[in-house]
Amino acid sequence: MHSEPALAQQLRRPLLGQPIERLEDAALLTGRGRYGDDLGVTPGTLHAAVLRSPHAHAELVAVDAAAALAMPGVRAVLTGEDVERWSQPFVVGVKQPMQHWALAVDRVRYAGEPVAVVVAEDRYLAEDALDAIRVEYRALLAVVNIERAIEADAPLLHAGVGSNVVSDRQFAYGDAAAAFAYAPHRVALTVHYPRNTCTPIECGVVVAEHLPGDEGYDVLSNFMGPFSLHAVMALALQVPGNKLRHRIPRDSGGSFGVKQAVFPYVVLMCLASRKAGAPVKWVEDRLEHLTAATSATARLTTIEAAVNAEGRVLALRYDQMDEVGGYLRAPEPATFYRMHGALTGAYDIANLEVRNRVVVTNKTPTGLVRGFGGPQVYFALERLMDRIAVELNIDAFELRRRNFVAADRFPYHAAAGAVLDSGDYVQALDLARAAADMPALVARRDAARAAGKLYGIGCAAIVEPSVSNMGYISTVLTPAQRAKAGPKNGAIASATVSIDLLGGINVGIASAPAGQGHMTVCAQVVADVFGLKPEQVVVNVEFDTAKDAWSVAAGNYSSRFAGAVAGTVHLAAVKLRDKLARIAAAQFDCALDQIVFVQGQVMDSRQPERSQPFTRLAASSHWAPALLPEGMVPGLRETAFWTPETLAAPDANDRVNTSAAYGFVFDICGLEVDPDTGRVRVDRYITAHDAGRILNPALADGQICGAFAQGLGAALYEEFRYAADGGFQSGTLADYLIPTACEVPDPVIVHMETPSPFTPLGAKGLGEGNNMSTPVCIANAFADALRPLRDVDDVRLPLTPSRVLAAIGADEPAPPASMAQAAAPALPAGDGLALRASGVVDIAAPPERVFAVLLDPVALAKVIPGCHALDAIGANRYRADVTVGVGLVKARYEAQIALSEIDPPHSLRLAGQGSSSLGTGAGSGTVRLARSGSGTRLHYDYAAQVGGKVAAVGSRMLEGAARIVLAQLFESLGRQATGAAPLTAWQRLRRRLGIGAKEHA
Repeated sequence: MHSEPALAQQLRRPLLGQPIERLEDAALLTGRGRYGDDLGVTPGTLHAAVLRSPHAHAELVAVDAAAALAMPGVRAVLTGEDVERWSQPFVVGVKQPMQHWALAVDRVRYAGEPVAVVVAEDRYLAEDALDAIRVEYRALLAVVNIERAIEADAPLLHAGVGSNVVSDRQFAYGDAAAAFAYAPHRVALTVHYPRNTCTPIECGVVVAEHLPGDEGYDVLSNFMGPFSLHAVMALALQVPGNKLRHRIPRDSGGSFGVKQAVFPYVVLMCLASRKAGAPVKWVEDRLEHLTAATSATARLTTIEAAVNAEGRVLALRYDQMDEVGGYLRAPEPATFYRMHGALTGAYDIANLEVRNRVVVTNKTPTGLVRGFGGPQVYFALERLMDRIAVELNIDAFELRRRNFVAADRFPYHAAAGAVLDSGDYVQALDLARAAADMPALVARRDAARAAGKLYGIGCAAIVEPSVSNMGYISTVLTPAQRAKAGPKNGAIASATVSIDLLGGINVGIASAPAGQGHMTVCAQVVADVFGLKPEQVVVNVEFDTAKDAWSVAAGNYSSRFAGAVAGTVHLAAVKLRDKLARIAAAQFDCALDQIVFVQGQVMDSRQPERSQPFTRLAASSHWAPALLPEGMVPGLRETAFWTPETLAAPDANDRVNTSAAYGFVFDICGLEVDPDTGRVRVDRYITAHDAGRILNPALADGQICGAFAQGLGAALYEEFRYAADGGFQSGTLADYLIPTACEVPDPVIVHMETPSPFTPLGAKGLGEGNNMSTPVCIANAFADALRPLRDVDDVRLPLTPSRVLAAIGADEPAPPASMAQAAAPALPAGDGLALRASGVVDIAAPPERVFAVLLDPVALAKVIPGCHALDAIGANRYRADVTVGVGLVKARYEAQIALSEIDPPHSLRLAGQGSSSLGTGAGSGTVRLARSGSGTRLHYDYAAQVGGKVAAVGSRMLEGAARIVLAQLFESLGRQATGAAPLTAWQRLRRRLGIGAKEHA
């Protein structure tokens, strides 16, 4: 290979390692981004909407789409029968008798599971037609938490498995039993890591076309990989891989892992196109994304350490249970096994025992979320390290220092197989402590505590894996099962570099960027190799499986870019540069090692006057192939493939090097807790990173800040909540809270570089680390803050005010007097989202008139907002057809309403229950009338339970909607009682603003 002489190094400054500005930004900031929903579609493309189950667990008895198909503009409805006829279930990595189809075919196993797809001439028509589909469900008991799911009498999700534990594997490395038997100290802890997710600006987009004959399918989507799932999609569609062409747009509005969950919808829209006979486009809305896309895997871990008198950890014992939702959907159980080789983290621990159980529940299937596996492992491990420090009375920083892998031990072979490539963990800890100014930070804590405040200091140490071994998931199989299936390993990356007739350089990569700056870094890499400016390099990040070089590991996940993709671009560029060097050496009649590429010139380093512009040399190579050196193949295009040699298949003892490179992160947090309100504030945050060679410091810091913000969200705000019946309750950003720029402090970032010996450029990943380290660092700081009050070992995330106050042992603050409620009625029986409200309304009509309206079905129909019909079915009993709209959700309910406890004209009870394709609802409330001058003062108290998609919008939006509906109801009641004309829009607005009625909810 041609090596660069000293002259080239003297004439130019390397671009790698410089914080050059992003080349992507000009297009994005001027509105020229090419996102999935922006791209043009084939004329005649139809639009899809997905009907989703309102139940978390139910038998699917019948789907009647006749009414929907009769609606104007509706072209097709895809059902489970079609899916069974044209496809097969998705393959999974665990050999169990359970099936996951693109649509439910016999049973639904989570709220939001796709049941049917309407294809129409536009999205509005398709959405409207969803209401016309009649689905008959037979509701089943749901199971929503790990502890209940593993009980012998728990409702079964997959009867053929016979248990909700679909995988149970145990591993042993070294002799943990002996270490535990003789260690003077044993420290144990049980921790919970909750479900949370990522919230990219852009949700899923799929445009799919079924091609005539046996041509297969053509798909455009913002799927992000791994492209090992391309085979999963092709197998589900029952076509060869080359009959499923999959294209990825240039730009993505974020992913952070969750765009992996687009792949089932690729299959679904392919089948919808086949049914409709035309291309089909589907764009996921925010409610769909939160409800049914994916989430991080929840984990319940019991972890125990055997510790000697000096605080050295001699052995670890993990008992881990991952809750993966209704189906074990590929690539799960990736969250378990991506970290398997590195379960000992940054510590030199020779003995390890592990039990891994994969548990299904009636929730959305889980998948890749930034740092997948890391947050779950380190929340347990680093909380345990803090407990050891507390119980042995050792400083938390010193305890970690004593247990770190020593700098002279790299490459270090961890107990379960990870090969930690390079590092100096003690130096990184010292750099972080220096940046934190630890004496000042401790003084800050002491002063706060002296003033009666709660202040804590926490730390966390993690190794950050990057460039995943594609064989790690097979560790879930036994050695015998792996031998039968064949070995799987490696992390193949590919890149193509070509030079055109005028000397322009084009680069193609098999990765799908989501904002990281792929174009910028690839241009830096290639410009360095050829002695050009980055602006002279065009990087094409659109990806096409039919045209581009790719393999099983292609995609954008597991921090592959810096270590694998950029490194492979470098290898391809060097191959092409060496070819040009041979051409130039022949023309200059000099030795090959004398050729240099610098400042846009190609020259003889010993006789610099012998040179020519890079563009001229490239052009002549195209236009005059007869002048090429003898035996050289024409063409200026090189493709490189690379895979790390250290990534072998799991061995017979279940040891596996799960990633090619391992960065290091050490975090320090100063945290303030308000004991009166439960508010938690990050006062100081320092994060030290060793990610090998830094390719672009500005982009690196951007990735660190993004991961820190996401880790902060996991620690303080973000959690998916489910009702006891499996109903989802976090379907809007009013209830699934995420931190904004106002809540995210600027972390102090410290860099050190120990280049990896195992990646082409020495780079490691760093885009996921703080999502692994920040949640547990904040948890450790929180535990330290509470230590003057009480010793807290079970820290539950997120640290919401109510959870914080419970941990402190304080009651939540009482609501203001204006928000106080009367004694609330009992909630109706059932599960779901609970709503209560009470209030007072003045109506300018006597009680007798108001009461008469309530008993008159004709008048009552005009009072109930959204009521289409109200038919008597008995004494004071009615059947109603009502449309209810809440935020993104509109549902048409078939309801039964009953009046009871009637005491005219003083009081009555109104109860109702209804159902729709989007969920269920039941409520009961009292209305009391009292004479007030010439009018009536109406008192109301109600309680309701809401389930299904309507409940998914969350309590904040539902309560706001309930206030609006009540205002409309009492406004209509007053009009009917007084015979007044309807209010104008201006009058309604004035009423809303302040406005003639006294209410509270």
